[in-house]
Amino acid sequence: MSKRFKLVAATMLLALPLAGCSTNSSGDTGSTASTSAAAPAAAAGGTTGTIRIDVITHGNPGDSFWDVVKSGAVKAGKDEGVDLHYQSDGDVGKQATLIDAAVAAHTDGLVVSMANPDGLENSIKAAVAAGIPVVTINSGIDKWQGFGAITHVGQSETLAGEAAGEKLSSLGVKNALCVIQEAGNVGLEQRCKGAASKFSGKMTNLQVDNTDLTGSESTIQSKITADSSIDGILSLGGDMSGQAVKAVSAVGAKIQVGTFDVNADVVQNIADGKLAFAIDQQPYVQGYLGVTSIYLKVLNGNDVGGGQPVYSGPAIITKDNAAAVLKFAKNGTR
Repeated sequence: MSKRFKLVAATMLLALPLAGCSTNSSGDTGSTASTSAAAPAAAAGGTTGTIRIDVITHGNPGDSFWDVVKSGAVKAGKDEGVDLHYQSDGDVGKQATLIDAAVAAHTDGLVVSMANPDGLENSIKAAVAAGIPVVTINSGIDKWQGFGAITHVGQSETLAGEAAGEKLSSLGVKNALCVIQEAGNVGLEQRCKGAASKFSGKMTNLQVDNTDLTGSESTIQSKITADSSIDGILSLGGDMSGQAVKAVSAVGAKIQVGTFDVNADVVQNIADGKLAFAIDQQPYVQGYLGVTSIYLKVLNGNDVGGGQPVYSGPAIITKDNAAAVLKFAKNGTR
């Protein structure tokens, strides 16, 4: 991360501290979270009102990663006294419909994740054309500028993938699986591609389904049973990493497992030596800074990021720093 990007993120964090570690996540990312309080809105004549911000992501219900994004967004909404609406749908067509509905409801700003940018392009561009500020988070770092968003809060999936590939190489892995849990998610594909580009051994992609964790575990187990030369697994999601750990344990093989994304189980597995490392993109930051960026645009006309993305990661968690992260992960904020 450049000094400029660090300065942007650090300034926002200092100006609006992430006070408290409580979470308002219901565990169902498909539900709507709403916080409401009087807040000054940028309007002619100095009038005040309530700022409405809609956060619309592609997370599936029960995905622990998106629970943390939601917690960050809800906390920012409460800290800033805005009327926050959080909704999500893993179907890109339905996600686009949620964006269109928020625009029709006269939202003051949108925070959107773009796992499938092409499917959201028309809806996001229509929002921008209607004068509604948009910030993208998590996925879509290559598309946000073309769609007219203010900034993107997330990580470069390619650079994060490269870091994972280098880490696997340093562990002596020669033959690894890269486990993709969402079909069509360009960010996940970029992770595997980035990892393979820096990995010194052989890497093979394996498609599984994040909505069927038990079936995914069976797929991983079958693969490593059929090929005893596999000595590494790279999971692209925290929940899926748990299934990889179980599959390895069931086979009794000596396989190094690393993952992207963090939850309490991931950090505990790292501390216990069941996972070698995790690449953390800090989803709480994505939710919190996404909402805060819209709030500052509506309140004061600020363009956070200065025309550049704001990086929330990657951070690498190993056994050396797992204990320091675990207390936050247990609170649902890492």
